[in-house]
Amino acid sequence: MAKFISYSAANSRPQSEQQNNDGTGADAPAGVDAEQASQMASVDSGEFLTTNQGLRINDDQNTLRAGERGPSLLEDFHFREKIMHFDHERIPERVVHARGSGAHGVFQLYESLAQYTCAKFLQDTSVQTPMFVRFSTVNGSRGSADTVRDARGFATKFYTQEGVFDLVGNNMPVFFIQDAIKFPDLVHAFKPEPDNEIPQAATAHDTFWDFISLTPESMHMIMWVMSDRAIPRSLRMMEGFGVHTFRLINEQGKSTFVKFHWKPLLGVHSLVWDEAQKLGGKDPDFHRRDLWDAIAMGDFPEFELGLQLVAEEDEHKFDFDLLDATKIIPEDLVPVIPVGKMTLNRNPDNYFAETEQVAFHLGHVVPGIDFSDDPLLQGRLFSYLDTQVNRFGGANFHQLPINQPKTAVNNYQQDSPMRYANRSGKVNYEPNSLGGTAREAAPAEGGYVSYPEPLQGSKVRVRSKSFGDHYSQATLFYNSMSQPEKEHIAAALQFELGKVTVKAVQQRTVDHLANIDTQLAKEVGDYLGVTAKPGSPNPNVGKAKALSQLESVKDTPKGRKIAILAGDGVDAADVMAMQKALKAAGAAAEVVGVHLGMLTAVGGDPIAAPKSVLTADSVMYDALYVPRGAGSAQALVASADAMHFVREAFKHYKPICAGGEGADVLAKAAITAADPGVVVIDDGGADAFLAAIGKHRFWDRQRAKEMSA
Repeated sequence: MAKFISYSAANSRPQSEQQNNDGTGADAPAGVDAEQASQMASVDSGEFLTTNQGLRINDDQNTLRAGERGPSLLEDFHFREKIMHFDHERIPERVVHARGSGAHGVFQLYESLAQYTCAKFLQDTSVQTPMFVRFSTVNGSRGSADTVRDARGFATKFYTQEGVFDLVGNNMPVFFIQDAIKFPDLVHAFKPEPDNEIPQAATAHDTFWDFISLTPESMHMIMWVMSDRAIPRSLRMMEGFGVHTFRLINEQGKSTFVKFHWKPLLGVHSLVWDEAQKLGGKDPDFHRRDLWDAIAMGDFPEFELGLQLVAEEDEHKFDFDLLDATKIIPEDLVPVIPVGKMTLNRNPDNYFAETEQVAFHLGHVVPGIDFSDDPLLQGRLFSYLDTQVNRFGGANFHQLPINQPKTAVNNYQQDSPMRYANRSGKVNYEPNSLGGTAREAAPAEGGYVSYPEPLQGSKVRVRSKSFGDHYSQATLFYNSMSQPEKEHIAAALQFELGKVTVKAVQQRTVDHLANIDTQLAKEVGDYLGVTAKPGSPNPNVGKAKALSQLESVKDTPKGRKIAILAGDGVDAADVMAMQKALKAAGAAAEVVGVHLGMLTAVGGDPIAAPKSVLTADSVMYDALYVPRGAGSAQALVASADAMHFVREAFKHYKPICAGGEGADVLAKAAITAADPGVVVIDDGGADAFLAAIGKHRFWDRQRAKEMSA
């Protein structure tokens, strides 16, 4: 076994013979004798960073690139050593994005994009391109909960007629860092702390916020992660983004910069924080169950593919850099053009074989799609392939059915673990004259040619000055929020930073917030008991309408799940009428009974209750209906669990409706028809309730905050 001895630059004695890092000279940790302690690698405060070969590091912040804004260089041994070590730290679970949900689907183009790209699947509107999509949380392990506060992976695999194209993105359009060399540091910081493996799937701890407080470029992403975007209502109701700037290349070789977007046709909706926390305990599989059930019922999730297109000659016309992954192109400046639709229409047959073994890589492209010199993208192009080799124990993961292209694979590669499709004969090299020959394809024959971007520059480790504004777009995001969304961001920061035990970390973070919004910094600082240093938010950034989730509300109940809360003595005709109305509107209704089984009903057959107030909870539904029936109303009022169900739905700003005697249940919970989003119907009509469901939440329900639940 290799032995590591840490040496001080000031003294050539082994570190074990000097004082401990804290200067106390305390004994070695329990269970470790002095000789073993001397063999442990350590990080000495104030000493130089080095590679694993002991070479002092001059710059640990930037990859080596050709020119200040040029592509990253393969010869960067420091980056490769660092990212290689990171990629191989854990097996076989993914280091990030471990907990995922998958679905099969198809993509169909609206209009040909031949003007911009020679990619065939973006030219032919008659073709349905098969797809596989994997949604995921980033931080937690495979066993963590779905509803934690986190970014969500949104990875799409197109099985095109020219090969596989992987668009590997997130539900947020920006990222924490600008350069991939910092990715291991970021992930180490937000993962459970290494000494005690706590907390799981959470960033509310010292190491994450210590890193963030020392990394100003993260502040835009922090606004997104502290917003409602980090706790989506459903995987069917969140946006997806390619994050980076890519290139589209047409038949003439002309390049156009592109940002990829996925827009859910159900709109973008979120949980409230209290719901997200409760669901983590009541149903940790909430998101994967929701996706699976929707597809199984034929309520297929749909997402429009949208493009933001920027001409090559307009690259520098913005006051931010297109290569900076911590920046968006505001839709007010460059509108998102809908170009096609993805429909998820089939659940996996086996979770492990498909959702777990699917392997994405940004380097899986087809002719007509190419890369920019974004340093985070450049690093991902190396890291993803390396990660898959580690996870699968070899290079043949492409032969697994879920990863196989729908086109022929023809090359001379052989062997390595898991290889089952090998050429026969003696030839495993090219060129050759002794076996079957495969020739290279000209561009006109579909051969992939990289865009001939002109490059010039010295080999340097430096961050472009055009990447230097870390606060203006964070301010833009915050300014664009509605008042409830702003309140949620402040509350999220108070919660997260309230878990931090180091005052200096809290202080640094609040000081950053002061450069985003003065009032936000004050609200968070007052809660933490720290005073922000004077900041300088950019007063000229304005707002971007598309950033607020309230702008995405579709005013439709389609895709929503409604609880019909009932007891014995419920009005059978009323329940059936509401179920019929909800189904016709594209919503799903589920009876939640005071008890399981069959509920006695007035005027009809007994009503089946597949869920009860003990096995279900209001946080699992989008809206609540309390039907007619005097006996049912009396049973609900007598049940503490049922009354909690009603009050909690109100507290979470959800649409609530009552028919006939059901209004008595609302009255007992101190809820009236005068409250926003509360509908009482006497004629059995459901239109007003359906309209309320389409609004999603009623944030002007002021009493909700005081409601006990």
